[in-house]
Amino acid sequence: MLLFQKRFQAGIVDGAVRLTFRLWEKPHVKVGGRYRVHPIGVVEVNSVDRVTVADISERDARAGGFASRAELLAYMAPVAKAPLTDATPVFRVAFVHGGDGDRVASALETRLTAEALADLVKRVGRLERDGTWVRKVMELIGKHPRVAASQLALKLEREKEEFKIDVRKLKKLGLTQSFEVGYEVTPRGKKYLALTAKKKGS
Repeated sequence: MLLFQKRFQAGIVDGAVRLTFRLWEKPHVKVGGRYRVHPIGVVEVNSVDRVTVADISERDARAGGFASRAELLAYMAPVAKAPLTDATPVFRVAFVHGGDGDRVASALETRLTAEALADLVKRVGRLERDGTWVRKVMELIGKHPRVAASQLALKLEREKEEFKIDVRKLKKLGLTQSFEVGYEVTPRGKKYLALTAKKKGS
């Protein structure tokens, strides 16, 4: 489990909050791990880096849900074992919202800010440098939730392992989630499809 104050939850779900800084002595999470954030579901960790306070930028602070770097440091100071200095080591954890895991009953899941949407569009664009496929794969998963990857790949006339690699890319963006068998499009993914469809048709 990763603990976050309630004020960060909406941002985690819509993608605006995608970093957290922790004053751990050793990592408490690992890359690829999925951790419950009650009551909004799970987050999936993309990277864990040991940095110093001096390495934290204003952009990092905003991605952590703070208005400024100074606000982030003021938030961290009360839990630090010693006064924070530029040399104080911290863990920089990057993550995405990974859907409900096993259950979430929050309208926050469908929220996607204009900034988060623009970031998603850019990241999807990088995935599609060699051809468009994201919407096709997501819509297929939407029509056939929790269906084995081998069957889904067959419908697209693709190799199963290549298909699974692509779905993992979508999972890292918080657009799909995996189950013991098959996948589902996350509420964030559904919102992305809806908003980009409107944009395309406008």
